[in-house]
Amino acid sequence: MACSKNHSGVQTIMNALPTDQGGKGRHKCAACAYELGYNAGINLDEKINLENLLNSLDESQAQAQRHKSPHAAYAKGYLDGVIDSYN
Repeated sequence: MACSKNHSGVQTIMNALPTDQGGKGRHKCAACAYELGYNAGINLDEKINLENLLNSLDESQAQAQRHKSPHAAYAKGYLDGVIDSYN
C-alpha cells in the first residue's frame, strides 16, 4: 500500500538524501523512515531492528521521498532527534 501521510514538513530533508534504487528499502517511504528515526533519536531508543522497520514501511509516494534511501533517512532522523533531545 502506498503511504498516504502528509510529509510536507520533511521535503527539504528528503531532497538532500541519496537516491536508492535497490536493496531491501527499494520503494519504501523514506519520509516515514525519517520520522521513525527522529522519534527513536529524541527518545534515545537504541533498540531497533532495521530490517523489521523497513518491512513495516508503506510504499513511497511520488514526491521528494520517492527513490530515496530509507536507511539514510532513518539515520538522519535519528541524528536530528538526538540533537533535538539535548536542546
